[in-house]
Formats: sequence, C-alpha cells, structure tokens
Amino acid sequence: MKRVDLIRHLEACGCAFLREGGRHTVYVNRTAGKVSTIPRHREINDFMAKKICRELEIAWPGDPKKPGPGESDDATYTH
Repeated sequence: MKRVDLIRHLEACGCAFLREGGRHTVYVNRTAGKVSTIPRHREINDFMAKKICRELEIAWPGDPKKPGPGESDDATYTH
C-alpha cells in the first residue's frame, strides 16, 4: 500500500499527525488514546499497514464496513 494512501486513511478515521521522528512519522488516535509510527517508505507492506491500524484501533482499509449501532449486518432483503 502506498504511504500516502495509508496516511489519508488514518486521517479520514480521525487520527492526527503528532510529530516527525528520525525515520518515522508519528500519528495519534486521541479518542482511543493510541499512538503508532509510520515508516517513511513509498510502499508500506500490507502486514505493517494492518498492524498500524490495529495499534490505532481503527478499521483496516480493506475491511468491509462494520455495522454501527442499530444497523444489521445482513444484506437488506426486499421481496
């Protein structure tokens, strides 16, 4: 996954830039109180991207949308 796409996803999920490190960028999810580092490479391995999302307690970009409160996870059936 491209680094810029991962950062867009993180920001869309409510994470914010915290600071630049030596070789990493640090992002924070203030609602969950979690911090993670993003390496400065053009391409980030999918396993690393999933780990970052898991650390920040946000959905992985490839996951289907999880149903919210009051929503059904079944497909809508109309007859």
